[in-house]
Amino acid sequence: MERAKLTDERGTMRARTSLAVVMLAAVVLAAGTLTGCGEKRGQRPAQAGVVRLGALVPLSGRNSPSGQAMVDAQQLAVREANEAGGVLGRRVELVVEDDACDPGTAVVAANKLIARDITVSVGGYCSSATVPTLKIFRDAGIPMVIPLSNSAELLQPKYDSIFLVCGTVGAEARFALKSIDRLGGRRLAVVHDGTSFPLSLAEATVDAARGTGGVDFRGVFELSQGAPRYTRVAEQVRDSGADTVYFTGYYAEANRLIIDLRDGGFTGKILVGDGAVDGPLLENLTTQQSRDVSGTTFLVPEFMPSLAEWSTRFTAAVGHAPGPSTPEAYDAVKLALDAIRRAGSLDRDAVRRAIAGTTQLPLLSGDPRFNPDGTRVNPTFLLLTVRDNRFAYVSSNETP
Repeated sequence: MERAKLTDERGTMRARTSLAVVMLAAVVLAAGTLTGCGEKRGQRPAQAGVVRLGALVPLSGRNSPSGQAMVDAQQLAVREANEAGGVLGRRVELVVEDDACDPGTAVVAANKLIARDITVSVGGYCSSATVPTLKIFRDAGIPMVIPLSNSAELLQPKYDSIFLVCGTVGAEARFALKSIDRLGGRRLAVVHDGTSFPLSLAEATVDAARGTGGVDFRGVFELSQGAPRYTRVAEQVRDSGADTVYFTGYYAEANRLIIDLRDGGFTGKILVGDGAVDGPLLENLTTQQSRDVSGTTFLVPEFMPSLAEWSTRFTAAVGHAPGPSTPEAYDAVKLALDAIRRAGSLDRDAVRRAIAGTTQLPLLSGDPRFNPDGTRVNPTFLLLTVRDNRFAYVSSNETP
């Protein structure tokens, strides 16, 4: 049996990443000139009566449903803050820019947010779009509370101004392997799309699988984002002898991959990562195609009784029930505003220190506690499965 080599794909992806970094370098350096010459990081001019938070989210492209859901949740948090009197006697404003889940677009959009004099960045869905903005916000002295992006690349610069609301890919990979065992999977193939988060989660899953030895690893395969069909990848998965495939990318590609896997004769279990667990994943799937489809994900209000009261508020304000991506986005705003209150000013470095020191705050995702590298101490993951073409709760890493 032929097994794919992850090392070759890692090298290819790193080459792509290096090229992308070179192409963006000039833009990133130019971004530094926008923050003002002679100012120290975190310093800023006198403010008018407003506190501005900035959110880079995908409002165009295939991930736009998740981006709009994030904005809806964050606008709710801002509205509630203003109804309670604002922060430090100031009105709160959310400045939103579309990153389209695209690195170049994100760089331009980040500069726009800096020009609007935001205090904290509270955006981040696709890691591939978030990573190139890290240095831009860092150079401007702006702390980042990142709701959904969680690629390992976010941690590589070792900035003390980055805080991840959700769990890391390493934690999700370990939870995924436990979920695969729970679902009865024994022979695993992993599929990613070559971009930042999906590749990071795939690598973490493969490393964990090889380290624990609890599953027979059959190979790792790469597909291209936005392709019309994934017949070749489906054939590779089927021929590998795997009885379970874990796709670590996003829901648009996951939907097409599921169709091609089933059409290609794969009858095993299909597990998707948190980037794919959303309503669009199941669009146009037959009952037969969606059978034995499951997903690892973050908070989903529908399956969490503790979020019922908040879900009611969200529905009343927005006009529909909250879905995936909304709790973490809401929490990012709440955490940022609480830190500004405790800092007692809009000094960005003081706000950064306040975020890092947060220990007790009743967020939807629980009390936020951060490791020194900005990762969450206590992330929550859910295992969902599809029944009658709808997701149903199976378990979490907190409650069996």
